[in-house]
Amino acid sequence: MTAKTHDHGTDELCETGLELYARALLEGHVRAQAAHAVPCPVDSGLLHPAADDPDRLEPVEPVVALHRMLRASADRIAGERRREERLVETLEPLMRASGQDHLLTTPAITLHHTRKRIGQVIDEVMTDAGELLSIQPHTSYLRPKPDIHEPAIRRDQALLSRGGRIRALYQHTLRHAPALTARYERLKGDVEARTLDEIPERLIIVDRTVAFVPADAERSSALEVRHPALVGYFATTFDRLWHLATPMHPRAVRQPALNGVTPRQRAIAALLVEGHTDAVIADRLGMNVRTAREHIAKLASTLGSQSRAQLGFLIARSGILDPAE
Repeated sequence: MTAKTHDHGTDELCETGLELYARALLEGHVRAQAAHAVPCPVDSGLLHPAADDPDRLEPVEPVVALHRMLRASADRIAGERRREERLVETLEPLMRASGQDHLLTTPAITLHHTRKRIGQVIDEVMTDAGELLSIQPHTSYLRPKPDIHEPAIRRDQALLSRGGRIRALYQHTLRHAPALTARYERLKGDVEARTLDEIPERLIIVDRTVAFVPADAERSSALEVRHPALVGYFATTFDRLWHLATPMHPRAVRQPALNGVTPRQRAIAALLVEGHTDAVIADRLGMNVRTAREHIAKLASTLGSQSRAQLGFLIARSGILDPAE
């Protein structure tokens, strides 16, 4: 046993130290020499010298040790809180002078873990909300689980019943998803939905004052954003995407085909000429690879292409990607 095994703070208990403490509990004591290389059980108050023999270390009962360590932890937390209070008292006058005193009471960015907790926070924020803007890359509507969207539907309807409004963006691949269509048929009030070929990650904006964005790829964590500049940026981005999107609800607008090429195929063609693989195209347009390949095959047949390289050339020559007049 060497000092290297105790490479941590004095207020922590390493695995080796825990093993030494467990041996002391089992045998009733350990020799002081055994703790020279692993002093954390002594530093943590788990072992103490015997009254009649300083070379013998006796263990403190676990329940007593736990109480002491929790109390020490509470004292440290209280100390940090007092430090925070002193920092606020010191800097508050300067923040008020610069018009930033609102940041003292509301964190600009808060991290939330677990989908259950994220849902609870969104419910709380929407309690008295009057507007909801959202970008929803929901593949769950393609293969929905029973009642998975029920809590969100009830929450949205409560907002609409208060006279609020909802605007939502989805991908074109969801325009005809039965579960999504049924959702909007149930909602009553000022609610609209539009679609785009490609949309960013999930975004929720409540009353243009609070925004929620994913904090990881699995969407199991989320950032609650209250900084006015960031929320304003998100809202402006949403508004610009909204104006580019195609209405889906309450009045669906069908995009016309151009020279026999459908809007979906035009979106695929744009990504093909950029050199993307079938997998990347499918991911960006919210479809599976097989469906993407079926559209590519139809596009190749329409344009008379015999190869992937020729398809790119024919797309460029056909004019299907030229801006509309």
